[in-house]
Amino acid sequence: MARISNYLLCAKGNCILILRILAIHSTKVLLSPWVSIMKISASVYSSKGTDLEALINDLDQHGIDYFHIDCNDDPSVFEDIEHIKQWSKTPIDLHLITANPEQYFDRINQVGVDLVTLQHEELNGYQYRGGLNARMGLSIVSDTDISAFEADAEFYDFVLMMATVPGQSGGKFDKTNFRKIRAFKKAFPGKAIHVDGGVNAEVSFILRNMGVSSSVVGSYLFKNQPLGAALLNLKTHDVESHYVVKDFMRSREEIPLVGPAHQYLKDVLQSIEDYKLGFTILENEDETLVGIVSNADLRREMLKNIEQPQAISLSNMINKSPIVIEENSTVKAMLQKVKQFDFPINYLPVVDSENKVTGVVSFLNLVKGEL
Repeated sequence: MARISNYLLCAKGNCILILRILAIHSTKVLLSPWVSIMKISASVYSSKGTDLEALINDLDQHGIDYFHIDCNDDPSVFEDIEHIKQWSKTPIDLHLITANPEQYFDRINQVGVDLVTLQHEELNGYQYRGGLNARMGLSIVSDTDISAFEADAEFYDFVLMMATVPGQSGGKFDKTNFRKIRAFKKAFPGKAIHVDGGVNAEVSFILRNMGVSSSVVGSYLFKNQPLGAALLNLKTHDVESHYVVKDFMRSREEIPLVGPAHQYLKDVLQSIEDYKLGFTILENEDETLVGIVSNADLRREMLKNIEQPQAISLSNMINKSPIVIEENSTVKAMLQKVKQFDFPINYLPVVDSENKVTGVVSFLNLVKGEL
């Protein structure tokens, strides 16, 4: 009997729990109701030459979350959707690529599609204003700015970021999308983020860490390994490394930093409050790392001096030897470093070869077994 065990780091309030999950003959795991994990939408047309019914049954047996269907102005796609609905109760994730979406609305409602994404670059000025009984998304390619979402944001539940050339199977993930994801989360905090293109086990790890809700996966699911192993890697594992920390870290412009001219208790507290990451970084004039002050450091100093608050000192709060990661470290090296410690790590300051602060990797969105 094949048995796979992995650990999920879960956070609820201030409590951190380590849940051991045993998955037997399946990649579908049961999680506590307050734990979320990135969903996988299988691009069914990426599995060329496979009988559709057999493919749907295989994906269902392995606990796939969505069936992703690309419709490039092709009405025959809805015949496949009708068949899939007869074979499975798994939600349909339809990517509709057309300048005239409304011609398909009646058919979409009739077959009961669950998610519908419209391709922004193909709409030629068309604006969706309702009519579909589905969760709605707007898809943008890597070269399109996230501001394209703004005008019609109230009509969409999520964005779908195309991280490779649309229609290109097996393309490499464009790392400029890491920054776009962070920018989108900041600009539209109530909207979910889906990603399509170039998602493998390593990219999946990074996307889960960034709080992406769903990834469309095609080539990686259906090539070179059993479907179950590929799905498990996408949800819980990382494998070989092709990206380094500076590719996906929060940049200096996105993190709490306090220079020497402002290293006073009030400034440090304000920095922690403004960025809401639970810490701030102190640095010298040349941007070299001085240390960090976290919520825990602050709490310990206040408890120590609760009877004599005048004795509270910022210098006593500074962790001058924090755990850091070098910006050119691979994902695999970063995980190996984190695993050396027997306590949870929620963030890592990122430095260059001269110990200058260049960014931060935050694990606040991560619910998985690597850590």
